Amino acid sequence: MARGKRRLQFKEEEPLNEDWLATYADAITLLMAFFVMLVSFSKVEIPMFEKVQAGIAEQIGKREVVRPTQVLETDLRDVVFNMALDSAVNVSTDDEGILMEMGSASFFQPGSANLTNDAVLFLKDVGDLLKEPRYLGFQVEVSGHTDDSPINSPRFPTNWDLAAGRAIAVVRFFAALGVDPDSKRMRAISYGDTKPKLPNRNDFGEPIPENREANRRIEIRVFPKYSRVF
Repeated sequence: MARGKRRLQFKEEEPLNEDWLATYADAITLLMAFFVMLVSFSKVEIPMFEKVQAGIAEQIGKREVVRPTQVLETDLRDVVFNMALDSAVNVSTDDEGILMEMGSASFFQPGSANLTNDAVLFLKDVGDLLKEPRYLGFQVEVSGHTDDSPINSPRFPTNWDLAAGRAIAVVRFFAALGVDPDSKRMRAISYGDTKPKLPNRNDFGEPIPENREANRRIEIRVFPKYSRVF
């Protein structure tokens, strides 16, 4: 019996065989390479990518991952809430990042690219956020949109000019705040009346005032620089 006990004790003290770790590491490497290949051939939905990344880190790495896009979206929503601009500004996310839609009636004087007082206060708070070190990796794209009502003024002979002037005004305001005058981070785009959210007219060709008002807007898109190349 004594010999049997000693033999059992000897077996329990044998070192564990960890050769499986090499196979496991190879499998993880191949899996990562597979996903990198998929990403290279597909369009990455940034919010979903960050969500999956955080999920993997929490389940496998047992650690919490901060999602920059989600944090920035929350901060921007707080700015809108604190200024009581819920009816004039809509913050959402899409497959690229964060999208802020601002109604032109609240942010610009009619037929001009002059910012209103509310616009100045709101854009200052947004600009202060974008200047924070944790958000320096985000790009800023401002696009101007109008309805189909024709315009013909000395400064803005067409809707293209008006939409461009308003988008440029926002970019210039951010640059003046010190967000980043580098064109690689910010740009302005004019879409005129080519991308309406809602039909400007009904089936009889009659104008729909509320739809026209919704189509007159400025969109600020904020997204991580790795989601797209300018």
